Amino acid sequence: MKTALSIPDDIFTKAEHLRHKLGRSRSALYAEAMRQYLASHASHEANDITERLNRLAGELNEEYGAFEGMARRTLQRVEWE
Repeated sequence: MKTALSIPDDIFTKAEHLRHKLGRSRSALYAEAMRQYLASHASHEANDITERLNRLAGELNEEYGAFEGMARRTLQRVEWE
């Protein structure tokens, strides 16, 4: 897809030097930069989800920890009777 965008002159100049050094087209350089940027944000989102689930598990453990212990002891007694 073709698109037009505006970027600061200093970033453009650095990108031009890098693409010449790497022997890549401007499109290839910007596409790769965008891929890396999106992948970085995807991993941050995954980490955020993991962190939220861990926090929820900790809260549930605090709330139900005593209940779980009682339930285990009850089940052990029932299994042995």
